[in-house]
Amino acid sequence: MENRVDKLADVLRRLNNSEDPETVKGEAKELIEDLTAEELSLAEQKLVDEGMKAEELRGLCSVHMEMLEGQLNGLKESLSDDHVLQTLILEHDEILKLLDKLELLNIKIQKMSSPQEDRALLSDLKETAEGILSAEKHHKREEDVLFPELEKLGITGPTRIMRLEHDEIRLRKRSLVELANNVDYIDFADFKDRAKELSSYIVFNMRDHIFKENYILYPTAYEAIEDDKLWADMKNRCDEIGYCPFTPLK
Repeated sequence: MENRVDKLADVLRRLNNSEDPETVKGEAKELIEDLTAEELSLAEQKLVDEGMKAEELRGLCSVHMEMLEGQLNGLKESLSDDHVLQTLILEHDEILKLLDKLELLNIKIQKMSSPQEDRALLSDLKETAEGILSAEKHHKREEDVLFPELEKLGITGPTRIMRLEHDEIRLRKRSLVELANNVDYIDFADFKDRAKELSSYIVFNMRDHIFKENYILYPTAYEAIEDDKLWADMKNRCDEIGYCPFTPLK
């Protein structure tokens, strides 16, 4: 396994160094075809250990996504209804619905000429923004329960990336809620510009973030954490933190 991880790490390093992406991705796909999610994460970890910043690693995930698409259903079928990962995946489904709604709301708001034109639409924006922000307990369960267990196993590269993205997205989510609550106190053209900027950032980056967790981080966790008693303990710690208003199963 170590030799394959070394080879993949080399390919990913070249991809990050602006070498022709399609050529390098082709090489990566050949290697990834027989690799597990854990091995992919170890390749990223090798680059982190060599000094590559977590911010730089984020661009490498596109290769993983292309190769791992379609595997989520298999993971879900392997999990019990109350498994930590099953709950996180189901919450992602609900967050994605909110992102779809936000995307449509922003399109409609951009066509408005004044806040008086459609108060219900602006109310929907506020409610949707607050719904997306209410995912904080989802992130806290990841940051305080799931990530530390992976880091104990030496898998720190992917969790650093996810923590960084949590922080960056969290700032925009809070800003969108604040903006939605202050529509009557700022110029409406400025409001629309800001709504478009924040909504576009949140929708794109949260979808990307969810994909990486579903197809890379969660499969890695499932493969790496083999102790059922540990998963049960993690579930208890998740219960103590609590769940989101939209969590389907608790």
